[in-house]
Amino acid sequence: MKKKFKCEIDCANCAAKVEDAINKLDGVEEARVNFMAQKFTLVADDDRFDEILEAAIKTGKKIEPDFTVEMK
Repeated sequence: MKKKFKCEIDCANCAAKVEDAINKLDGVEEARVNFMAQKFTLVADDDRFDEILEAAIKTGKKIEPDFTVEMK
């Protein structure tokens, strides 16, 4: 499953660090953090998507405390 979210991140370097860390999580097929567009894209297992999304957000916040993802 692939979903896009509006996110907030302070700099391109932080976005790259967060993206790298999230891509290493179990179940993540692909993650993209776009600083310029303030977008977070996650491709992950359908069955565990919500669990993986929660882990991805927690991981992002550990690296960059100001990283937020808007859940609609």
